[in-house]
Amino acid sequence: MHLPVTRRHFFAGAAGLACWPVVRAQDDQTGGDPLGSMQYPSLREQTIGKAVAKFSDAVIVKGPDFADDAMNVPLLVDARGLSGTGGGVQRIRVAVDRNPVRQVLDFEPMKALPMLAFRIRMEQASPVRAFVQTKDGQWHVGSTWVQASGGGCTVPGLTRADGSWSRTLGQVQARFFHNVIEGSRRLRLRVMHPMDTGLVAGVPSFHIESLQLEDSGGQVWWRLALHEPVSENPLITFELPPQLPPSLRLVGRDNNGNRIDAALTT
Repeated sequence: MHLPVTRRHFFAGAAGLACWPVVRAQDDQTGGDPLGSMQYPSLREQTIGKAVAKFSDAVIVKGPDFADDAMNVPLLVDARGLSGTGGGVQRIRVAVDRNPVRQVLDFEPMKALPMLAFRIRMEQASPVRAFVQTKDGQWHVGSTWVQASGGGCTVPGLTRADGSWSRTLGQVQARFFHNVIEGSRRLRLRVMHPMDTGLVAGVPSFHIESLQLEDSGGQVWWRLALHEPVSENPLITFELPPQLPPSLRLVGRDNNGNRIDAALTT
């Protein structure tokens, strides 16, 4: 004799087979994000449009477990793991899920290694992403989670608060280091600029838009586009080939048309 199966019997049996509900791919509101961020799908579209992006352990993003100073959060992005993939790295785009201004920078390594270190402002705890495009057009994503004290995008920087920014605007400090990473020369670069986000009352957006490193023949070694979340007086570290010409030139501009132009002795 066969007894009828009631709803109670059905669900009791199902509970014995699996302890967790099945989540269908089409129901995943995070776009497959391993950090589970609901903001990731819109960030991806804002950063790379409709292109497909694959999460990859070859893209390393490092930040502090907890950032005490939300106006100066140190980050390292290292995409050397993709050097043998798709013809190598074409560009690196960094973005923050929960910042009011989400785009941080766009780096074209060209002759440099596909890695850089820098500092950013964070408004709250958030995932930080590096979208890396290889020369075959494919996008690869690395992520990290950074806890931050908060408010880094909506308060004025120190030089804005004390008014000293106008005396140092556009000044460049640069230093080269030998053999820090095998097969490279390190360039640590600081450009004096308030990098105003436009989110402080009465202070419009005022930030460096572009920087590039050139040799005497006008050949570009790397190119960098910056956005408002990059910290005040940007301090950025690059890895260059070990053999460099005697001098290089840093050129760029901010969103008010102020020019940056400095000779760097290697």
